[in-house]
Amino acid sequence: MSEVRFARSGDIDVAYRVVGDGPIDLVSVEGSYTHLEILWELPAYRSYYERLAEFARVIVFDKRGMGMSDRVPGATSLEVRMDDIRAVLNAVGSERAAIMGESEGGPLAMLFAAAHPERTVALILQGSEVRERRDDEWPWGDSTQEQFDAAVAQLPERWGQGNGMQHYAPSIGDAPWARTWLARLQRYSCTPASWEAFARMAFDIDVRLVAGAINVPTLILHAVDDTVCHVENARCLARTVRGAKYVELPGGDHLAWFEPEQVIGEIREFLTGRRETRTPDRVLATVLFTDLVGSTTIAAEKGDRKWRDLLAQHYAAVRRELDRFDGSEVDTSGDGFLATFDGPARAIRCAQALVESARALDLEVRAGLHTGEVEMLDGKVAGIAVHIGARVMGRAGAGQVFVSGTVKDLVAGSGIAFEDRGVAELKGLPGEWRLFAVAPS
Repeated sequence: MSEVRFARSGDIDVAYRVVGDGPIDLVSVEGSYTHLEILWELPAYRSYYERLAEFARVIVFDKRGMGMSDRVPGATSLEVRMDDIRAVLNAVGSERAAIMGESEGGPLAMLFAAAHPERTVALILQGSEVRERRDDEWPWGDSTQEQFDAAVAQLPERWGQGNGMQHYAPSIGDAPWARTWLARLQRYSCTPASWEAFARMAFDIDVRLVAGAINVPTLILHAVDDTVCHVENARCLARTVRGAKYVELPGGDHLAWFEPEQVIGEIREFLTGRRETRTPDRVLATVLFTDLVGSTTIAAEKGDRKWRDLLAQHYAAVRRELDRFDGSEVDTSGDGFLATFDGPARAIRCAQALVESARALDLEVRAGLHTGEVEMLDGKVAGIAVHIGARVMGRAGAGQVFVSGTVKDLVAGSGIAFEDRGVAELKGLPGEWRLFAVAPS
């Protein structure tokens, strides 16, 4: 993880992080609320910026009043916040950079590019707003004045609940893990009162005149079915910014993190002139799948709030054990985990530890492992070995750790004992597979 540092802007400190050391400086001006540490915990977010860092030195920062930057009273104008971009550039020793504005960060990025073309190599607008207020003059805004006031009135009760991820990223839906993470981001980024001041300021922004004054190379990216920021915002920008390249993306994700391939490809080509494809690394790895047994019943018994708290404790315990046994978290799905290890014995011992940590929370975990060649790309894994691992887990019962014969053979001499569970057919896979249960320690 790259270190969080601080740039002095006037009389406040602005928190920033530098990712990579590519030949092009790329400053990301993110939308709404941020917190550099909480954002970095999300694998999709981290992977997105690490991908960009393959061809650029990426700088991300928390706006003043947000995240790890100094708190400020009330709202701060775009003009003052523009100074924060310059302060961050100065802190990292950057004379000129590409400025990438996302969502609410788009207007700030546009203002900086228009006012400081001498420091702006290029402008990238991804899901950018033009005007939030919706009325007869601008029917593509986020909400009317009445709708905005009603939402603000509910803010103290709804803040920190993690609502809305299904709108930011329909591709992942309303997943419990996403709500849990978003709730933490909201709570750590700012208070309801400071967010209200920021939201009222953002609601009054209109950058149509600013867009006409932009004189740097500009790339505009926008999902056609974006429900957070209507696509007509981008079409207006494409008509207004001279010489802009406009790419309309399929789907409805406002956030590019979860399906980033086309976005990253377009940005890479725009900044470097080359649209490279990446070849997956093929490595031998042990894949571990886990799943909570009877989670639906437990959730119904405990209720949503208690279940979310319990699940968060389980997630934390799983990540502690993965760290202890040098495992790499790949993905979470519902209440299960997928992780990889470079050694099968450590993977087995981690699985046993996960079973015990779950029992301490009155939960039951089942686990499955297989060792084989996998394709690894951008923190994801693929290949037949992954499917085998998932099917092996499906054969395990509550509190059991099942492994394939391949895993058993590779840990000979480790002192780990197994119980033969016979030959099984694994759905969708050819042949028969001999499975083993790890004997209790």
